[in-house]
Amino acid sequence: MKSILISITSCLFLFLMCAPSKEKPVPQLDKVKLPEGFKIEYYAKGIENARSLELSPSGVLYVGNRGKDKVYALKDTDGDFKVDETHIIASGLHMPNGVAFRDGDLYVAERSRILKYPDIEKDLSNPPAPEVIYDKYPTEDHHGWKYIDFGPDGKLYVPVGAPCNICDSEDEVFASITRMDADGSNVEVVQHGVRNTVGFTWHPETGDMWFTDNGRDYMGDDMPSCELNRAPEDNMHFGYPYCHQGDTLDDEFGAGKSCDDYTAPSYNLGAHVAPLGLEFYQGKQFPDSYNKRLFIAEHGSWNRTEPVGYRVSMVTLEGDEVVDHGIFAEGFRHNGTNWGRPVDMEFLPDGSMLLSDDLGDAVYRISYSN
Repeated sequence: MKSILISITSCLFLFLMCAPSKEKPVPQLDKVKLPEGFKIEYYAKGIENARSLELSPSGVLYVGNRGKDKVYALKDTDGDFKVDETHIIASGLHMPNGVAFRDGDLYVAERSRILKYPDIEKDLSNPPAPEVIYDKYPTEDHHGWKYIDFGPDGKLYVPVGAPCNICDSEDEVFASITRMDADGSNVEVVQHGVRNTVGFTWHPETGDMWFTDNGRDYMGDDMPSCELNRAPEDNMHFGYPYCHQGDTLDDEFGAGKSCDDYTAPSYNLGAHVAPLGLEFYQGKQFPDSYNKRLFIAEHGSWNRTEPVGYRVSMVTLEGDEVVDHGIFAEGFRHNGTNWGRPVDMEFLPDGSMLLSDDLGDAVYRISYSN
């Protein structure tokens, strides 16, 4: 019976992913509420299903996507904070959500493999053929899209989501975070019990990994919470599928378990808000009070009675403790309509924020002036 339910859930998921989409709503940037002194503008338009962002040292912005098959390279050649040169550097890929840049090479994560485009910026109009550096990740579409990034240790970190809403897989690679060398060797699972993270980063001082995790569905509108987690060391277990939000055992898989045996979230962000990308602020443009605050893109709920999320929140830390969680940007849902869904962010050298929106097919720039 359990396998039948998992199959039904997977079929529903694929239907929702592949069904023809309705006409998208028009972004309404004038509805976005920001703290005083901040403003939001377009950085790039017409970037289909804009998801993960990666800014190279030369200023090229790479954009992956989940629902389409392309990877984009965007350039602001005249310095006016508007993209005026767009390149499609890859097409025909399967869920090329994750993008990462290192030593002149672009790394792209598909569902089941990692590609490398060597010396990508030599000629963006004629990109090189990719090298497959690893192709042994699972082929399940459910939570198969990947966010990737290089850590302080120089290794590439790659999450593998659970192949279901809730299940206990015998293969330890599911519901995990893995890492590998830049050439695709020495692949290992380094964190366990992570249902589906689509964003992680490292604290600029401690080097600890911080990551978001999307909570399971069908436990009600207010359970369980999506999570913000901290991993100061390898081989930690964050509870899935046995314990949710640090204090609630799963009705099916929690029998005989104790939440005390798993690492609790650093902060519970709320049920169904769908936190994705996150970044610590290290720029000089925002007021000093924003220094080292952690910004989180909340993609928004898809099956809650009253939708939540659809915003950018921010967390204040004292040491390793979360002492405040507030809203930075909201209004991507207005008058009962979702016109935008924040996904990921990067910071330009001037300290302003770039924010991707996979519903609005855009990248926005949020800046501050007093």
